[in-house]
Amino acid sequence: MELLIALPWNFNFRRTAISHGWYDLPPFELDQDNWRLTRVIDFGKPRPVTVAISPADGGVKVEAKQTPGARAMEKVAHDVRHMLRLDDDLTEFYEVTRAEPNFEWIAATGAGRLLRSPTVFEDLVKTLCTTNCSWALTDKMVNALVDLLGRQTADGRRAFPTAEAMAEMPVRFYRDKVRAGYRAPYLKELATRVSKGEIDPESWLASDLPTAELRREMKQVKGVGDYAAENLLRLVGRYDVLALDSWVRAKFARTRNGARKASDKKIERYYAKFGKWNGLAFWCDMTCDWLEDTSTPREW
Repeated sequence: MELLIALPWNFNFRRTAISHGWYDLPPFELDQDNWRLTRVIDFGKPRPVTVAISPADGGVKVEAKQTPGARAMEKVAHDVRHMLRLDDDLTEFYEVTRAEPNFEWIAATGAGRLLRSPTVFEDLVKTLCTTNCSWALTDKMVNALVDLLGRQTADGRRAFPTAEAMAEMPVRFYRDKVRAGYRAPYLKELATRVSKGEIDPESWLASDLPTAELRREMKQVKGVGDYAAENLLRLVGRYDVLALDSWVRAKFARTRNGARKASDKKIERYYAKFGKWNGLAFWCDMTCDWLEDTSTPREW
């Protein structure tokens, strides 16, 4: 199977793939030598399929060794568009940042699209696994969830587990096998409530609620505090939040405050000029050095 998906003019594959840590967590894999993003996509009843996503002339190329049916092909195309944020309109964001010194590079390079999972449920689970711990522990928890509960592809990789698969497991599984610590009951309860339809994270993508109210709704999920909710808000397209944690606070101090600790209010004031895009401008600013290139959109 091979698909070619058209891209918006201001899309940068490298900046999108490496936009935040999700590329380092399964079922994602990123080959930075060849800039090939691998992902397992689960179709439900049919066996999951591994797809390889890479830039190509005229678009982004999606390849798979298996040839799924027509409906599955539609899901592959839909999920790739969703993960790479191909339908996000960042025109206004680029206009705002282009007008500010030291932020012109964002529009010039086509930065700003944040890689996300095919489902908000997966993003939510992974976000819970990032709270109050090191990235190494996050990596261990996510790998355990995928290895132990994910459905297997023909090439031996595994998909991210469904809410139903996670709901079947007892709390002790999350404590003893996943090593989720205090998160163990939260993961169990989340999966159970999603599988029963009591919570619908996917609805957050199209919610009409103001950001503050949507954040409150997200925080009704046990284990989701301000940081987790604001991280999720960015992944569903709400960029008027900063999602402050210890890493970005330290990075801001080094890069924007003369290595001196800054209050959260000071950080908020610094990016307030970007209005509803302040959170995205902030994240781009904090991660600008993750990719040492001067590539422009379409120049990969």
